[in-house]
Amino acid sequence: MYDPIMRVLTVLEVLQARDHVTGTELARRLEVDLRTVQRYIVRLKDLNIPVESSRGVGGAYRLRPGYRLPPLLLTNEEAFALSLGLHSLRQVGLSAFAPATEGALKKLERVLPEALRESIRTVEDVVAIEPGPWVVTTSVESLIRAASAIRTGRRIRFDYRSHDGAATRRHIEPYAVMHTDGRWYLIGYCLSRKAMRTFRLDRVSNLASGAGSFRRPAEFDARKYLHASMPFIQSEYQIDVWIDMPIEEARRNFAPLRVAIEERDGGTRVRCGRDRLEMIAAMLLSMGRRIVVHSPKELRVTFRELARQALRAADEPRAARTTRLPA
Repeated sequence: MYDPIMRVLTVLEVLQARDHVTGTELARRLEVDLRTVQRYIVRLKDLNIPVESSRGVGGAYRLRPGYRLPPLLLTNEEAFALSLGLHSLRQVGLSAFAPATEGALKKLERVLPEALRESIRTVEDVVAIEPGPWVVTTSVESLIRAASAIRTGRRIRFDYRSHDGAATRRHIEPYAVMHTDGRWYLIGYCLSRKAMRTFRLDRVSNLASGAGSFRRPAEFDARKYLHASMPFIQSEYQIDVWIDMPIEEARRNFAPLRVAIEERDGGTRVRCGRDRLEMIAAMLLSMGRRIVVHSPKELRVTFRELARQALRAADEPRAARTTRLPA
């Protein structure tokens, strides 16, 4: 926490949570010296926050008895949305944010009117959110550092492990981070390769600021760029299939997925990269159309295994069917 404004707000948060706190405790919490703590207290007083202080080594501080910040002005829907969003971080592979999520929710409860605190408790008590099987956990530290570098226009360096295990050291001008298909991606101009590149953020390590700054192209659109490039991002398997489906229908069915489609031989050619084949195979089968697999050969094996599993489920012995299931 290096932003002075955030440190001042942290002082205010500590003062609201405790009857009194010493300057030494605040200095330790903020990793600054006592003189800096005193400057933060002065800043709060300049903002008309009634901070009272006592003399002594390091001094002690407290908010004037009875003083509380005005309630946070949110509607019931806004309070529910904030709580739901904080609880959903695991769904996008950011489970490491759990301590920060808990702290943010506690702060919300302290400043919300009692009537709105019920929205937060509702999410905690009755809404269950679990990440899907395809969500990949990502380093929160790498995400924060990458996002900060993008905002400030700073180049970054990091170690990268490709899909085949090859390790390289990269130096890039980061343009955007984006979450899609259960993964976080880092997009930028690679100074090592002299070209635009997309990196899986979960394969990034030792990310740090590099030398030099840059200006991100004002017209850069991360969504459009990924829509054009993501189907061919290196993955364990490169899929190329033909499906007996008109291109107009294919556009509707495949729109949410990172695939490239084109009209071919009265149907649609579908190409994409995937690290696992079960999900794409099941999705293709669910469309109920004839499929021709061009590559990879492992996709045919996956279809056969799914067929065997389906047959076993369909031919389950009658005795097993009558077995009572747990209540």
